[in-house]
Amino acid sequence: MTASHARVRVVLATHNRHKLEEFAAIIAQRMPQVDLIEYDGPEPVEDGVTFEENALIKARVASAHTGVVALADDSGICVDVLGGSPGVFSARWNGGHGDDASNLALLLAQLDDVPDEHRGAHYTCAIALVRPENGRPGAERTVEGVWAGFLAREPRGSNGFGYDPAFVPEGSTLSAAELTSEVKNADSHRARAFRAMIPALQELLEGE
Repeated sequence: MTASHARVRVVLATHNRHKLEEFAAIIAQRMPQVDLIEYDGPEPVEDGVTFEENALIKARVASAHTGVVALADDSGICVDVLGGSPGVFSARWNGGHGDDASNLALLLAQLDDVPDEHRGAHYTCAIALVRPENGRPGAERTVEGVWAGFLAREPRGSNGFGYDPAFVPEGSTLSAAELTSEVKNADSHRARAFRAMIPALQELLEGE
């Protein structure tokens, strides 16, 4: 089979429906040869101290569980005046895990007295690819994408999740949650990271 007609099955190591839908749209647009499959396996403890470490933890577990190529991301928002926090703790900034509304409310409350010129922030996304080889850990790749902007004072929009309603990308007057999916998926931190991962996925296709 030629590379142009080859396909590769890839499991996305997440139970987050929002991430799955976002990645599916990004992948379909840029690499339709990839057959994305949902992950139904265990969720590992994300005890890494960087986005890259956590992405690798998730991808290794998913690849071992399914026996196919795994992609995983770890992402979060990094606020300049907070020294890069919440960072890897973005999903549990309010103490729990995955409570978007509480996490965002706490972050905005912490920045309440911060003037507009010091509300710079960026989203970071690390994507890890792990390929199994005969039951042993296979080749691993990691890439990173950054989406710069600032935090608004009030959340706006409903087409997003996480900190999207308060994050305004550079060059835009709209929050990430006010952007259309097409615009967001063309320029987000995940889109930027995935573009950097395309050469590694292309290698897989060429090997089929």
